[in-house]
Amino acid sequence: MRGNNRLGIVLQGRDHHFLAELAVMRVVDREQARIVAGFGSTTRVNTRLLALCRAGLLRRFFLGVTASSRKALYALSARGAAVSVSPRRGPRHRNNEVLVADLFISHQLAINDIYCALKYGAEPVPGACFGRWIFFSKPLTETLNLIPDAYLELMASSGIIAAFLEVDLGHERLAVWKDKINKYLRFAISSDFERLSGQKQFRVLAIVNSERRLESIRKVVRASTHKVFWFATIQSVRSRGLFGAGWLRPEGTELQPLIPHHSSS
Repeated sequence: MRGNNRLGIVLQGRDHHFLAELAVMRVVDREQARIVAGFGSTTRVNTRLLALCRAGLLRRFFLGVTASSRKALYALSARGAAVSVSPRRGPRHRNNEVLVADLFISHQLAINDIYCALKYGAEPVPGACFGRWIFFSKPLTETLNLIPDAYLELMASSGIIAAFLEVDLGHERLAVWKDKINKYLRFAISSDFERLSGQKQFRVLAIVNSERRLESIRKVVRASTHKVFWFATIQSVRSRGLFGAGWLRPEGTELQPLIPHHSSS
């Protein structure tokens, strides 16, 4: 344990880990906090989150206008960022502010669900494990105005599977996707990816909010390439898991696992 009298709280290793992870995830709900910090019960995570808020290490605000739909959300305060020696990258809403809706937060929570499943979930498949995860705050390169939702690596028996993540909640126009597809394809044939990551190939994992949206984006991708892109719905990922046979390629209707026995781009 490490104490700090000025905070009025004794910070445990679990707290330091949580604050560092919150700097990565930007904003979390109670369930994501429970998973990341390793709490076994709702009561314990609620108690600790409240203590961290009272110590000024977290800012708490709410999403949803009615008592039944309202969800508590947590982000690092300036003090929390200083204690964890982390950048303060989350939303800057006031303590106890109530938000009707926030597209950035909804999108970030969806990304965080994927992060939690990969890093803290069960082993994906025998012989595979989580490698690394990178969030981006600026474009991949100076000449390519492309900011993925995240980059991840999975260690499989067949080698490292590198992938960029795109979580789509249906708010972007398809014209934005056309531009994004072209930039990913340009990045794939350049030497920049290997220079930045040390890997030769990457996938783009597009996780979307509905079957209809999935087919719309697949159609746009299919006009440019039958490679690189993999598609799944949020519901499919929740029911089958990230590594279940719930993924589609740009062409065809056969559902595939994310890590087949013989992986390819």
